[in-house]
Amino acid sequence: MSYHPHETLLQEARAKSELWRFALGVVLVIVVWFALSLLSDVFLLPVLLAATGQADFITGTNPAGMAMLLGSFIYAIVAVGLVVQGLHHRSLGSVIGPKHRAIWQGTRVLRILAVLVAVLVILPPYSMGAPLGRNLDLARWLMWLPLSLALVLIQVSAEEILFRGYLQQGLAARFKSPLVWMVLPSALFGMGHYMPAEAGENAWLIVAGSTLYGVLMADLTARSGSLGPAIAVHFVNNVWSLLVIASPSSLHGLALYLHPFAMDDIAALRPWLLVDLLVILVSWLAARVAIRA
Repeated sequence: MSYHPHETLLQEARAKSELWRFALGVVLVIVVWFALSLLSDVFLLPVLLAATGQADFITGTNPAGMAMLLGSFIYAIVAVGLVVQGLHHRSLGSVIGPKHRAIWQGTRVLRILAVLVAVLVILPPYSMGAPLGRNLDLARWLMWLPLSLALVLIQVSAEEILFRGYLQQGLAARFKSPLVWMVLPSALFGMGHYMPAEAGENAWLIVAGSTLYGVLMADLTARSGSLGPAIAVHFVNNVWSLLVIASPSSLHGLALYLHPFAMDDIAALRPWLLVDLLVILVSWLAARVAIRA
């Protein structure tokens, strides 16, 4: 399969693809996203805090705080939508790709990844070397689950719309080389996961893994002609890492279980970074099979 389907996403992007327009658009997305977040903090956050009590929306270590954190990604979607409409005279839907294609491909990828997750769960190793910690009791976790799934979908959709959507398409509309439109947005995506205070010596390994993940999702998007498959892969990955088994260091407010070691446990975490990388590679290959079927 070639990158010919990518042209479906680039047809409208090329109409208003000047570099100055793209650079201005990136700045405006950041400004609008920040402005909406600031307005939310001023007007909406006090109401939510009054309704939910103390909510840790900085590190997401309790359900309400994590829900607020994930939900705030809606502002990124709105920011991209406003910029592409006002500056590039195209719709947000054109960034995602044809609706039926995105839904069909995304659904197929979700199905094959569900099978993959089931296989990984039943295969050895059956533990991480130490018992998992319980975070939420099952009843409370199930109560939050419908909202949690919707919020994770918002979060992953926002990241894919920004990185594999607006940034990738804006660069691909001007540059033919995949080294430009695949690598640059992926490098930015990777740097967004740079956490030296939490991960210590593993921080750059996490950046490298996240950058590779971005490249694989860029490849998947170019091969499929929609953001559906990339959103599906990202969704399954984040549901597992945020809602099923999360890090005890942060972002675990909606998780059922916690890893037996924290982010700053460098030696214990490092081999599992390799496992995560292998799972990502297998997920990417499975997604490619799904969109070719």
